[in-house]
Amino acid sequence: MSYKENPKTQGSGIKCVIAQSSKCPLGCPDCFFQNGRSYLEPLAENLPNVPKAEPGIVYRINDGNDSSVNIQEVIEVAQQFPMRFYNTSLTIGLDNFDAPVVLTLNPRQMLNEDFYRCAHEKLMFVRILTNTWNFRGVVKDAIMWYADREIPIVLTFMAYHQESSIPEHHRQHYEQRSRTKNDYWCIRNTSYRYIMEQCKLTNYAKWISSCSEEGIETHCSFCGNCLRLYFRKIEEMKVANNNKLGRGE
Repeated sequence: MSYKENPKTQGSGIKCVIAQSSKCPLGCPDCFFQNGRSYLEPLAENLPNVPKAEPGIVYRINDGNDSSVNIQEVIEVAQQFPMRFYNTSLTIGLDNFDAPVVLTLNPRQMLNEDFYRCAHEKLMFVRILTNTWNFRGVVKDAIMWYADREIPIVLTFMAYHQESSIPEHHRQHYEQRSRTKNDYWCIRNTSYRYIMEQCKLTNYAKWISSCSEEGIETHCSFCGNCLRLYFRKIEEMKVANNNKLGRGE
């Protein structure tokens, strides 16, 4: 089975890995991997999707499933990639991961209601799924909780397959446009910039960034957050390990 590169991460220094051979069972609404729009369609013919290991590349595990699903299988496949991080939307099993972890805080039904409170030592950063109607509630509360614990935060702005998923009084903040290879209802750049400016006005600004710049460029090669925060976490883990050795732990 030949590897198919994620067009979003192409040219970024990151390649994506999916160890599992089945669809993700978590069923997050508006997930591109669940709705027939994945670059790996038809999934039955293209999973698992595992590249050959290359020097100098950081590997994201997973981009179309959850690393906590069949976690032992995922970790076994991941061993061939020295520079790697895991993506998950579950807090169970974080101790099992052997590399930095990105945690999505408000998946599925939590999106506009609540978020995980988890200060695990392996967190590389946390993703907050963001839209114009959850920013003043869930998103701001999550920013304060994680920034107080000095854990980096990346706002990931939701895109919707149907305009009907957006509350009517928020539709003026969204427009239909192409994101990588499919059309979605996406936040307008003016509304995106308003939210990011609000973040800059807080005492937590240095801990907050966004996944690309909405309405301008959403390819990973123009962003760099994952690489920056991956190497930051690796250095942090080295220091922590050296401190433990110095204390004879």
